[in-house]
Amino acid sequence: MNEQPAISAVPASTDLPWWKGAAIYQIYPRSFLDSNGDGIGDLPGIAAKLDYVASLGVDAIWISPFFTSPMADFGYDVADYRGVDPIFGTLSDFDALVRRAHELGLKVTIDQVYAHTSDRHAWFAESRESRTNGRADWYVWADAKPEGAPPSNWQSVFGGPAWTWDARRGQYYLHNFLSAQPQLNVHEPAVQDALLDVARFWLDRGVDGFRLDALNFAMHDPLLRDNPPAPDDGKPRTRPFDFQLHTYNQSHADIPAFIERIRALCDGYGAVFTVAEVGGADADREMKLFTAGERRLNSAYGFDFLYADRIGPALVARAIDNWPDEPGTGWPSWAFENHDAPRALSRWIDAADRDAFARMKALLLGALRGNVILYQGEELGLTQVDIPFDRLQDPEAIANWPLTLSRDGARTPMPWQADAVQAGFTAGEPWLPLGDENIARAVDRQEADPDSLLAWTRKVLALRRAHPALRIGSAKVLEASGNVLAIEREADGDRILCVFNIGPAGARWEPADAQGWDVLLETGSVTGWSFGGYGALVARRRAG
Repeated sequence: MNEQPAISAVPASTDLPWWKGAAIYQIYPRSFLDSNGDGIGDLPGIAAKLDYVASLGVDAIWISPFFTSPMADFGYDVADYRGVDPIFGTLSDFDALVRRAHELGLKVTIDQVYAHTSDRHAWFAESRESRTNGRADWYVWADAKPEGAPPSNWQSVFGGPAWTWDARRGQYYLHNFLSAQPQLNVHEPAVQDALLDVARFWLDRGVDGFRLDALNFAMHDPLLRDNPPAPDDGKPRTRPFDFQLHTYNQSHADIPAFIERIRALCDGYGAVFTVAEVGGADADREMKLFTAGERRLNSAYGFDFLYADRIGPALVARAIDNWPDEPGTGWPSWAFENHDAPRALSRWIDAADRDAFARMKALLLGALRGNVILYQGEELGLTQVDIPFDRLQDPEAIANWPLTLSRDGARTPMPWQADAVQAGFTAGEPWLPLGDENIARAVDRQEADPDSLLAWTRKVLALRRAHPALRIGSAKVLEASGNVLAIEREADGDRILCVFNIGPAGARWEPADAQGWDVLLETGSVTGWSFGGYGALVARRRAG
């Protein structure tokens, strides 16, 4: 093979929407940068660091909820869909953030939470007042059974029954998550209209896309039939929720019709990106259903990697094969980490091999067909911080302690300057501890090191952007056995081969036409087609 030290760009197609094959950087506002010293990150803090985000080579940012909220679930319990919570700033701060992002060539996507609101939302306050008011049917209310029991056996994701008694209405209300997150009745046309008005509000402020949170929870079975028991698959069950098949409390057949209304609205604003978060045992079918054809969502965001306790060729191959490049099949989005899952480097690899593995992992993410989502700090190699019980903030972790890995451990603040107070995140006391191990990986230290994971991540994203085969091309798994994964990407005659050794021992694999490839990027100990532990390469088929 001939090694090419520089990345050779291939002209990209200009007739595709911006989001096709995009790299998206997820920002968790509470933990990105605090501009006012209260220990909580905010919108001005995000705006101040957008130059850094743009320097990574991503196409867009996704900002997790910053809306008015009592923060029972840290913003996913929305009390005002059109307001910015004061801890994060103001609407003017948001507008300034959007302007700055667009100046830097970054698109802005935000969360929309349409399955539920906060119990502090004005809609719910009105709905619970009586059974006859104007919003009486905007939430899911039901009478008790004759003996006073809840209307069905449905269980909450966060533990306990999915029904809470409300004395004012003399009825139970549904909540698939916290009791402070009452379920919207999205079957109701007026509720759909109100949610579309919310989307329109943010589109008018310049937003370029939406991540639709927990979308398969948006509609329930109106007959309130009991969920059947789930067969014992041998996996640990830490919540009552795990003992049921979620046949009736979610995933209603009418959800796609609502999705088509969302897509129609977004299409009216141009190339707006819509991606659904879809979890659960039936996620693969639902993701395809929600993205089928040209009238539904652009993409779906799966959990293939987010909760996997290890990564290997078989898992990656299955994820790729589940999204074939066929007419009518949607476009996937992938993430190895996010704000709800433990950091991948803490789940997938022992500390001794972490540096080599992190480089291979970054290259693997960049090689996947679909959109790739990078969670803040992933480019630094941040790991899960062990949060003591008395510092926990996450309601799920508190309820299930110590049987679940706290989401807080993946939400710890970004370390910007290793030797600064609180690593440059805040001048005050941070809402969560940063963790000494992560402080040592601060941005300033990695900026000064050309061999850092941060520098490597920039190379990977530049490579992906330069080659249509990597950004939007087809994907064919050539090998997925032992620890070896080989993928061929192709677009318009541009052929790219991506080979990974996802293991600590050496491995060898070569294509049938082994002499016809030029290396574009490699990591680890790679000699020809022999790969040391966690070695990987990306090569381009030589013309002629």
